Amino acid sequence: MAQLVDVSHQITDGMSTCPGLPRPVVEESTTVAGGVPGHGDSSGRVTLVGATGTHVEIPAHRYRDGADPADLDLERVADLPGVVVVATGARGIGPESFAGLDLRGRAVLVRTGWDRHWRTEAYGSFDHPHLTETAAKTLVEAGAVLVGIDSVSVDDTAPATEGARPAQAVLLAAGVPIVTHLCLLDRLPEEGFRFHAVPAKVRGMAAFPVRAFAVVP
Repeated sequence: MAQLVDVSHQITDGMSTCPGLPRPVVEESTTVAGGVPGHGDSSGRVTLVGATGTHVEIPAHRYRDGADPADLDLERVADLPGVVVVATGARGIGPESFAGLDLRGRAVLVRTGWDRHWRTEAYGSFDHPHLTETAAKTLVEAGAVLVGIDSVSVDDTAPATEGARPAQAVLLAAGVPIVTHLCLLDRLPEEGFRFHAVPAKVRGMAAFPVRAFAVVP
């Protein structure tokens, strides 16, 4: 039988995804005034920004006319053949990490090992691993249909970059969804699995949390 491997972080009340982002508020069993008789308390309430925890960034994240979660084709984020690319020990991950790999039609998950710092001050530091712009172009040219990473961002977020996000721009312009803040990619084989990272079908968002998992034979 197939094994399901969860590669997403929990979202908990007050947790920090990375510095500067508002923390989520999770209220359990909230009573709603004027609720439907017989239904008792509600199922709770969550207030969060789209880029909370393990989440998918889609073209609307950067481009006004890009697809949002309500428009996103499931074929872009579900039941994708996956490949794990190991890039531990590198801060700027270049195209050489993907040389000679068959990436066409695949979800490419970059394992840096940075998830070991999750919920620590080190996790959101500017030392986090990221893709170079050339690497992003290589992935697009190679036919990758989704790119994921177990780090803060596919881009360098240091102040010296002045907010430039070239890897994100390249991938989203090509319609390639980006899943960040993955975890436990060391539990996956390098290939031979199917990857899923589907957001809720919410209109008007540019990024949204996902329950990312792999189906491993």
